[in-house]
Amino acid sequence: MPTLSATARARLPDSAFAYVDSQGRRRLPINDVSHVRNALARFDQVDFEDDAARERARERLLRAAKKHGIVPLGFFDGQLRKARGANVRSLPRGTLTFLLTDIEGSTRLLERLGDGYAGLLRDVRTIIRTSVRSASGHEVDARADEFFAVFRRPAHALDAALAIQRALREKSWPQNAEVLVRIGMHTGRPTLTDTGYVGIAVHIAARVCWASHGGQILLSSAAHDSFTERLAEGIAFRSLGRFSLHGVAEPEALWQVNVADLRAKFPRPRTIGRRQSSRAGLRTAPG
Repeated sequence: MPTLSATARARLPDSAFAYVDSQGRRRLPINDVSHVRNALARFDQVDFEDDAARERARERLLRAAKKHGIVPLGFFDGQLRKARGANVRSLPRGTLTFLLTDIEGSTRLLERLGDGYAGLLRDVRTIIRTSVRSASGHEVDARADEFFAVFRRPAHALDAALAIQRALREKSWPQNAEVLVRIGMHTGRPTLTDTGYVGIAVHIAARVCWASHGGQILLSSAAHDSFTERLAEGIAFRSLGRFSLHGVAEPEALWQVNVADLRAKFPRPRTIGRRQSSRAGLRTAPG
């Protein structure tokens, strides 16, 4: 990482730091990619004034990571889990379907809405939380612009994903802002520890979410294959091909959920490369 001299540091605005304490001391520079990565690694070494200051710094750091295209897997793999004790013990075990969401363009929305962004984020979380609970899902964590939930049945996760996208589309947002959420789904058998879920299943779910675009619902091959019954009328899975996901050894087949009342055309998935093409097709029933 390039050294940030005292002169260069002094010239940076407060917004170039994840944490500015009540005395004006500025810590955790996030002015470029290398400093964001360094801040992610050093975050737990900082002595914050209180929990609220820590949370504000964490959210600012996560937004900077998104701006620079960095996937902070610690968020998904347990570092940022706030579920503890009885909350963790109440989470389901076994083979589960993960649903992860992320607001697209959150930094742009924050810059546009200013203080009004907090209310928008609260409304988005309410929509997601309500949809998850109505579909018998379990909330694992909600931090910054991301939301993590698990379901015992993949059909319930799909119900929640569709409900989220429909509710977001129908809501009127401040200043006519367009609020789009990326959704990724993956089915696997994670390990449940006293700090939350860990394992490759969580890692893949995070990557599938990251690969999606606002308004899109993407499924991994495991999530797709977990649907052993005929899909509800009007729902289809479209094969997008196999893609290389960062940190995943084998290319992953990605599937898009298609329904008549939601957007169906998106750019190619946001992945590090496409390894193997497969003929696009729609699935409406198990093959």
